[in-house]
This record gives sequence, structure tokens and C-alpha cells, in this order.
Amino acid sequence: MKRNPVIPYILIMVFGIALMFILSFKGLGDARDLAKENGEGGGNEKTEVAATKPEDIYKQSCIACHGDQYQGVVGPKLKGTGLSKEQVSEIITKGKGSMPPQSLQPAQVDAMADFISKLK
Repeated sequence: MKRNPVIPYILIMVFGIALMFILSFKGLGDARDLAKENGEGGGNEKTEVAATKPEDIYKQSCIACHGDQYQGVVGPKLKGTGLSKEQVSEIITKGKGSMPPQSLQPAQVDAMADFISKLK
């Protein structure tokens, strides 16, 4: 007795398509449950805490361009620039050349400007 060699492939295809639909409906149900949990629980969102120390701000925002030793990589070096605190503050808030303006709070800008102007 000869069997058709295509039948196992057809069965596998039908099984795969059925499994795909079952898992899709299961995922929809799980998504609804997650939406209900987030709606009821609320407040599970992560909030980013802004750094307050100049060293921490530098590590978060500046190290990629100015280097880990303030030596300059893509941006200029920050050691021994001879810039005043006011000049550094203006560069941080308004940007200069290829450096974009930074979105820091005024207290952070003052702390960073003081920190950078004192680097030797």
C-alpha cells in the first residue's frame, strides 16, 4: 500500500497554523490582564532621578564626548580651558560648535560650570 508523501507536511502545516492562532488569542488575553493590572496599580512607572553632584552629571552626560579624564575625545578637553564659570555656564546652556545645549536644571548648570572652571 502506497501512502502520499505530502500528507505529513500538510498535517504539520495545519498544526502550525492552529498553534499560531491559539497562541495569538492567548497573548491577547494576557495583554488585557496586563492592561488591567497597570490601570489599577498605577504608579509602577520608573522615574529617573537627576544627578546632583557634578561628577555624576559628568558621568551621565559628558563623558562620551569629553573623555573619562576630561582629556577630550569628540569634544574638546576640559582641563585647563581658562574659561570662567560664566563662560562655561553659557556653553552648557546654549551649546557651542558641535556641542548641543544641555537640558540641565539651573542648579546643575551652576554646579557643573563651577566644577569645570576649576579643573586643572
